[in-house]
Order: sequence, then structure tokens, then C-alpha cells
Amino acid sequence: MMSAVNDTKFNSAVFLLTAIPGQEDIHLWISITFCLMYAISLVGNSVILFIIKTDPSLHEPMYIFLSMLAVTDLGLSIATIPTILGILWFNSREISFNACLAQLFFIHSLSFIESSVLLSMAFDRFVAICDPLRYASILTPPRIAKIGLVFVIRGVALIFPLPFLLKQFQYCRANVLSHSYCLHQDVMKMACSDITVNSIYGLFIIISTVGLDSLLILLSYVMILKTVLSIASQVERVRALNTCVSHLCAVLLFYTPMIGLSVIHRFGKGSSPLPQIFLGYIYLLAPPLMNPIVYSVKSRHLRARIIRVFIK
Repeated sequence: MMSAVNDTKFNSAVFLLTAIPGQEDIHLWISITFCLMYAISLVGNSVILFIIKTDPSLHEPMYIFLSMLAVTDLGLSIATIPTILGILWFNSREISFNACLAQLFFIHSLSFIESSVLLSMAFDRFVAICDPLRYASILTPPRIAKIGLVFVIRGVALIFPLPFLLKQFQYCRANVLSHSYCLHQDVMKMACSDITVNSIYGLFIIISTVGLDSLLILLSYVMILKTVLSIASQVERVRALNTCVSHLCAVLLFYTPMIGLSVIHRFGKGSSPLPQIFLGYIYLLAPPLMNPIVYSVKSRHLRARIIRVFIK
């Protein structure tokens, strides 16, 4: 009998998503901004993918990694912004338990895949600057494909247990989530069961992906800086560092809000909800929006191809 009651509670679990508390009167105007961001993200990343695919001169490691970044950014945009717009346009706040689990699976796995892609791009810049003569022999297309596959498997495998762990809980507390989409650290707080395992496993995932990747990226740039400073010509030093600017912008756009959001969720109890809401939007919306713009501006070859496509 008790099992049946528990199953009923579990199957009827419904969460309420949150937009921006206290700003309901201007939700329609806010939605215009998000809609524009969504359109720019979709068009920008799709154009980059199309150009890299159709231009043989761009079939180089740097641009292949950029195409991987564009794919993950498209996935993140598609997984989050429709839900946000549904709340802002139609006040459609309810999300079923299974839909919530599916959304958090895609958001977290794509986020960790993007972290891995940024690490790959750091390695690409490291090899190009520190060992340019072996660049083509180290980053061959088959090796790049294997790197991409390993990172996809890592991202999916680490997140795969989370929906099953969350399904074991009973959700008998307030069911209002902190964001306009589902995140693991947000959903697990709604449980009235012991969430120690989820909390520890979530921390392990963050350390083994974001923590490790960001540390390796930092190490790569220490080695790059050391090599660049040993170059005699000032012009050559500036030119070498200039090839890293786009990637550094992408790294800062991704890791800064992600780490900040994780810290607030774990240690910011009792604080105002607005900072974590805005950080959540920046974490998921800023990289897909800004990465195509930054790379188009900084890459002369890519910029020329984009201009040529639209002029035609």
C-alpha cells in the first residue's frame, strides 16, 4: 500500500519554472530580447557550420573544433530558450517530471561537452604556437574525430546516472524551481529524501570536468605565454597572441558564469534569487550568442567567407 502511495507521489511530480520574479509586467518586452538572442544564436552558429563545411580551405583543426563548438551551442540554445519563451509569452510555467529530467540531461551533458571542446581548442592553440612544425601531423582529422567522440562519451556518461538518481526521490516540498529551465542542483533541492549521494556525485562531476578542463586550459596558456615571450620579434609575439583572443573570450564567457552559478547554488542559501537567475541566463545564453560573433570578427578568413556568402 505504501509503495502505491509513493509511486503516486512520484508520477504526479510537476515543477513550476521561474522567469524573473517581480518583473511580470515587462515579461513581453524581455521576451523580445530573448527571441532576438535565440534567432542570432541559431543563424550565427548555423552560418559558421555551413561555411566551414562548404569551404575546403577551412577544413583545418582550428575550424573543425570551432564547428564542434557551434554544434554544442546550437544544442544548448534549442534545449533552453523555447522553455524560457514559453514562460514569458504564455506563462507556461509547469513542466512534467520526465520532461524536466530530459531537459537537465541535455543541458548538463552539452555544457560538459562544450567544456571539453574549449579544452581541445586550447590544445590546438598550444600545438600551433609551441610546436608549429608538427601541428599537421599531431592534429590529423582521424585524431580530431576520436577526440570529439571521447568528449561526447565523457559528457553523456557522467550525466547519464543523474536522471535515475533523481527518480528515486520523493518530491513533497515546494516545487518552484529557481530558473526557467531544469538544472540538477535545482531539482534535487526539491526532494524530501536524503540527497547526499546526488550532492557528492554532482560535485565530483564538476571537479572532473569543468575543474579539470579549466586547469588544463590554464596550463596550456602558461606554456603558450612562455613560448610567446621567448620570441624575439614584438610583431610575431603580438601575432601569436592574437590567434588566442577568440578562444580566451569563449573560455571566459563559458566558465565565469558557470562556476559562479555552481557556487551560488551550493553555498548561497538565503541570498537574493536575482543574481543566480541572471547568472543562469548568462551561462546558457551568452556563449551561443557571442561565440559566432567573436570568431567572425577575429578570424579574417572566416569573416571574408561570411561576407562573400551574404553579398551573393
